[in-house]
Amino acid sequence: MPISSQQMRAAESRNRVPDVVVITGMSGSGRTQALHVFEDMGYFCIDNLPPRLLLQLAELVGINSGVGRHLAVTCDLRSQGLFDEITDSLQQLREHEISCQVVFLDTSDKVLIRRYDENRRRHPLAKPGEPLVSAISRERRQLRAVRDSSDLVIDTSALPTKELRARLRRAFSELTDQQLLEVSVFSFGFKHGMPVEADLMIDVRFLPNPFYDPQMRTMTGNDPLVRDFVIENDVTQKFLAAWENLLDVAMPGYVAEGKSHLSIAVGCTGGQHRSVAIANATADYLQRGGYHVSLSHRDLALANVRNS
Repeated sequence: MPISSQQMRAAESRNRVPDVVVITGMSGSGRTQALHVFEDMGYFCIDNLPPRLLLQLAELVGINSGVGRHLAVTCDLRSQGLFDEITDSLQQLREHEISCQVVFLDTSDKVLIRRYDENRRRHPLAKPGEPLVSAISRERRQLRAVRDSSDLVIDTSALPTKELRARLRRAFSELTDQQLLEVSVFSFGFKHGMPVEADLMIDVRFLPNPFYDPQMRTMTGNDPLVRDFVIENDVTQKFLAAWENLLDVAMPGYVAEGKSHLSIAVGCTGGQHRSVAIANATADYLQRGGYHVSLSHRDLALANVRNS
């Protein structure tokens, strides 16, 4: 059977993305922010792991066991002993056929000084009474060998978090930015309270209400009769065309922003008929567009539905 281009791209991505990523670098350069990016990409993440535990942790979480899991850790490598330790640990991983790359985050002295001043934090290497610039300089000397041997060096001096996220995703994700965006679509009823977690909220109470038809009163938007009543209405058709046009503009913008989760709420009076039908249609439209979508109906359990 011939291999599709999509399968070829997926295979190339799996070969490119390492099993284990070690994040290190200058204190204040953004290691924690980088680890959050890997967490959003689905990596199993550990902060400040002693290098000697790398192989043990990789085996514990099932790296290279055929489940497609990846591991990202931050390591503090400022002493010579720890540098030797990470070198030995990386060799152990390779001997167990576990691929690994080291990412080094660097930042200029000027920017580091500004960040420490803004955060009013003490440099972790600073001795009592030692100037900040001296501690930074000493740390840079201690990390020189680590930087030189790293697989990827990223200077975050003038790099916005958004761009750091994009660079790490391009280098270490098996998925596209669009696939990394987790979209949650849910219906709700205004009479049960507005959702505070929604990024986008649409009020569909202006659409014709099936509640006033005795036959559909105890049905929900999941029932074909109600769905067709709502969706096939001329007003709904005009609304859906406009709503889908809005999503076509907004969704790529959220992807470009690097957003990892988007919550879309669709509300009607009781969360039983119109909002359910429109939420279903919205989720279906986004799924056909290649987005990873979860669908739920918040207030359906509170609705006046028939017992089947």
